[in-house]
Amino acid sequence: MPGPAFIRGERVTLRTVEAEDLDFLQEQVNDPDVRRFLGATSPINGEQEREWFEERGSSDDYTSLLVCRDEEVMGSVGLHPRDGDLGVTAEIGIFLAEPFWGEGYGTEAGRLITDYAFDERRHHRVVARVFEGNVGSQRVWEKLGFRHEAVHREAMYLHGEYLDEHLYAVLESEWREE
Repeated sequence: MPGPAFIRGERVTLRTVEAEDLDFLQEQVNDPDVRRFLGATSPINGEQEREWFEERGSSDDYTSLLVCRDEEVMGSVGLHPRDGDLGVTAEIGIFLAEPFWGEGYGTEAGRLITDYAFDERRHHRVVARVFEGNVGSQRVWEKLGFRHEAVHREAMYLHGEYLDEHLYAVLESEWREE
């Protein structure tokens, strides 16, 4: 059962990640349909998932939350500072289990975590990376008003091919205009 609600939306609640949720997270990050969009290339075992939880779960720099519909876990959202940006820029990552794709849950989770990044973490800029072929994720960031800033050509080697990486970003002032 997911932890307490941290951020409530209309259809989605972002809840804390608890030790009982690690099996779900491990299952999703290893699911071939989900992981192809995450950039994950190695299998993640239970011990590795626990290590991730212990490192990120106790860090003030990383925010990792579950995306839930009522008590049902649908995926995960994370926010962390970009290396070398001195806290100015934060990066968001979202994944949902395949049964929840295309229902607007990712868009709502993206809106909630972006609000949090600006309102509570005081970031100036928020970015999201999308690998080539992840049309659903590109739509999420475009719907939310993120700008397509760059294409890093063939920046990632995944599953036997080089893929472009798309960078989306929004500034706090732009977010407030929406």
